[in-house]
Amino acid sequence: MTPEQLITFAAVAEHRNISRAALALHLSQPAVSGQLRLLQEEFGEPLYLRDGRGVRLTPTGEQLAAYAARLRENWRDALAFRDALRGLERGTLRIGASTTPASYRLPYLVAAFHRRYPDVKLETASGNTADVVAMLGELDIALVEGPVGAQLPADCAVHPWHEDEIVAIAPRGHALVEAAAAAGGRCDLAAFGNVPLVTREDGSGVRQVVERAFARAAVPMRVALEIAGVEGVKEAVRAGMGIGFVSAMSMRHEDGALAQIRIGPEPLARRFSIVVPHAGAASRVAQRFLELCLLDAPHENGNGAHPTADNPTGGTRFPP
Repeated sequence: MTPEQLITFAAVAEHRNISRAALALHLSQPAVSGQLRLLQEEFGEPLYLRDGRGVRLTPTGEQLAAYAARLRENWRDALAFRDALRGLERGTLRIGASTTPASYRLPYLVAAFHRRYPDVKLETASGNTADVVAMLGELDIALVEGPVGAQLPADCAVHPWHEDEIVAIAPRGHALVEAAAAAGGRCDLAAFGNVPLVTREDGSGVRQVVERAFARAAVPMRVALEIAGVEGVKEAVRAGMGIGFVSAMSMRHEDGALAQIRIGPEPLARRFSIVVPHAGAASRVAQRFLELCLLDAPHENGNGAHPTADNPTGGTRFPP
C-alpha cells in the first residue's frame, strides 16, 4: 500500500466516479483503476462496487476513505508549506479554467504572469464549469463561468470577475439575423421558441444561463443537438443544425460566416468568477496570480473585500 494509492482512493471516494477522479488527479482512467486494483489486493476484499455510471463504497471502503482523506489533507498542507518556503522563485501554480475563460482569457493571463515570474512552473487544466469545480481540490486557483457557490468545497474564496454577454449565433442570412438587424440588433427570446437549437453539454456555464433564461421567459427550448465545447457549437451552427448560444467573447476572431444576435431587451449576461481553493492557506503564487487577474477587472478585488491576515485573498469565503 502506498500514499499515492490512498490519495487516489480519496479522490474516488470524494467524486464517487472513477473518470471524474482521474480528471481531478490529472491521471488516465486506466492508471486510477490500476492503483485501485492494487489497493484492493492489499486489503483482500472489495473497497467499492460499480453503481450505474459511478461507484459505491463498501463498508470497508467507507472506513478506509476517512484515513485516505486525512492523508490527502496532510499532503496538501505539506505542498502548501513547501511552496510558501520556496516563494515565487521556484513555485508551482496549478490553474483550472472552464471553457470560455480557458480559451479567451487564460492565455493572456498566463503570458503576463510568465513574464513577471519566469521560474514559476505553470500547470493548467480545463473543462466545463462542473469539471473545474470537481478539480478544485487539486488546484491553486480557478477561473469559472456560471454560479458555483452551492457546489464549492469548504474554505474557498470567490471573487466576482468579468461580465460576459451570451449571444445567439446563426449563419449569415438566417431569418432571425435579418429580424434582429431590423430591430436594432436584438431579438427577444420568444423568437427562438420555434427554431432548432444547438446547446453545450451538461455542466456548461453557458448552458446553465441559457436554460434559466428560457425558463424565466416561459419559452420552450427545441434542442436539436447537444455538443461539447464552444467550437463544437459553432461548427454545428455552420452545418445548419440550428441556432447556438456562445459567449460574445468567443466571436472576436470569427471569419464572418456566423452572425451574432443579441438577446433583448435585456442582455443575456453572466459573470465570470475566480475561485481560490484552500483560501486560508493560499500560496503566494496563487495570490500573485489573483492580483494579476483583478488588475483589469471593473471592480475592486472581486466584491470589494480587501485581503487581510485572516483572509489573505479577500473575496467571499466559504467556511471549512
